[in-house]
Amino acid sequence: MRTVAAVNRNPKKTVVKDFDLKPGRVLARKYEVINALGKGWEGEVYLVREIATRIERAIKLFFPQRNPKDRAARFYAQKLHKLRHCPMVIQYYTRESFIFHGIPITLLVSEFVEGELLSDFIARQPGKRLSAFQALHLLHALARGIECIHQMKEYHGDLHAENIIVQRYGLGFDLKLLDFYHWGAFSRENVRDDIIDLIKIFHEALGGSRYYSRQPAEVKAIIRGLKRTLILQNFRNAGQLREHLETLEWQ
Repeated sequence: MRTVAAVNRNPKKTVVKDFDLKPGRVLARKYEVINALGKGWEGEVYLVREIATRIERAIKLFFPQRNPKDRAARFYAQKLHKLRHCPMVIQYYTRESFIFHGIPITLLVSEFVEGELLSDFIARQPGKRLSAFQALHLLHALARGIECIHQMKEYHGDLHAENIIVQRYGLGFDLKLLDFYHWGAFSRENVRDDIIDLIKIFHEALGGSRYYSRQPAEVKAIIRGLKRTLILQNFRNAGQLREHLETLEWQ
């Protein structure tokens, strides 16, 4: 029954709804599945072990209907490669393929990043929110990481607490981005969307609208009621946001 549910064939298009790969399954004769890590619109992500070296990797499998002529996989790999020197971007290694119920499936191999989702990190803090001091450090780490991406004439396009991993936290945050979703070409509007998303994450980390009135004036001057036009008056790119945080003076 699982096979029927996973694959829907018709004369025009083959639709894969899920892969449901079990631990121990070998892919491309090189990678042993350990467990699933997540599922999205484009496909699924698994933790695997490279058989020859026993090194753990992450692989992204693309649903064929979301990857026509391998365009999505090619775009994703090229973007990760272009941004390989940006510290917040996961390192891409190689492209492989395997056969799933007679269908060729593309998989991309990248580094496996240990840590926890930012959303989970926030949820286990006292009151399920960060202090203003912690949240400012988080925002600074995000702005610094996204600044590198913007400088490479790229953008993320879908920043939120569910696709950011916290690797370490001390005086600051060590973060990694999980996914790049949008295919569109780089534009000023894309950059601005990333900035708005960063401020939304900052606002969410502080506890959202419920606690907004209690925030210091310096914090409110960044969030600006989440009004897009007001935020963009101050911060047109991630570099401006980073510089503001590094020169911020408390009253």
